[in-house]
Amino acid sequence: MTGNGSAPGGADGAPDEMGTLYVVGIGPGLPHAMTQRARDVIRHADCVIASNLYQEFLRRDGTIPPESRTEDAAATDGGAAADSSGSAADGTVDADWTPGNVGTHPDGETVEIVRSSMGQQIELAREAFARVRAGQDVAHVSGGDPNVYGKSDLVYLMADEDGADDVPIEIVPGVTAALGGAAMVGAPLSNDFCTISLSDKWRGWEEIAEKLRAAAVADFSIVLYNCWRDYERAIEVLREHRTDDAPVAIVNDAGRGEAGRNLDDETYTLTTLGEATAHDDEVGGMGTSLIVGTHETEVWENDYDRFLVTPRGGRDVDDF
Repeated sequence: MTGNGSAPGGADGAPDEMGTLYVVGIGPGLPHAMTQRARDVIRHADCVIASNLYQEFLRRDGTIPPESRTEDAAATDGGAAADSSGSAADGTVDADWTPGNVGTHPDGETVEIVRSSMGQQIELAREAFARVRAGQDVAHVSGGDPNVYGKSDLVYLMADEDGADDVPIEIVPGVTAALGGAAMVGAPLSNDFCTISLSDKWRGWEEIAEKLRAAAVADFSIVLYNCWRDYERAIEVLREHRTDDAPVAIVNDAGRGEAGRNLDDETYTLTTLGEATAHDDEVGGMGTSLIVGTHETEVWENDYDRFLVTPRGGRDVDDF
């Protein structure tokens, strides 16, 4: 089965009065690390749904208006995002929509900014469907990439449950922590790799451990997400099938520079699988990822720093 229509999300056949729901990956969140597509979608959306942290990042280059150009939606025309002429996007306001703030760009274009929080995801997805049906373009912001432990699956599952097959949906990709972290530490993912989340919110530990064992046996380079949950147990499982001298990178806030929230901004530490748990103070929170190398991964040094390199298929320079 294939999608029909040339527009992303298959929105070619959508009625003119219908908006689009964009699930936008913004990578680490800072403007310089977003794709141009992500920035354009957010900049011109009628409604942006984003956490307080991502709102802060998006204000840095005017992707959304600064707080000085933002006011409570209740103090404006009732909350509907207005277009550049000052009229509401669809002429109507739904009193049940989450109250947000209305920001005004220097060119007069306005956007309603709604705060996203972990406990509201179902309600915000439903509200996004309603806004799109009312004619709004909605940018639902997801850190990293929406398809890598992000929000894209929730949107599709909610659309299925709510019968929202009339709502155009487009996923806008972003740089996930695995790729941002790999770039920081060199070339650790140049051969086959996988990502595994250590969050047991939806999966029990035994299933997570089974995946860890399978990845270790298959000799994948492994990127661990949600390392604040049971990373020590994960390391012990990997040590069952991988030697203690396998290189490991502990990466914090990849791509965030001095705007990091975990420890001392954007940092990484190179260690080994056998010594990884001795660096507990460097596993700072949700912004921490661990990159576990294979038997082919090597530590490479130049005049400036140390890096990890995993050759593709074990090849060397002559193979090129």
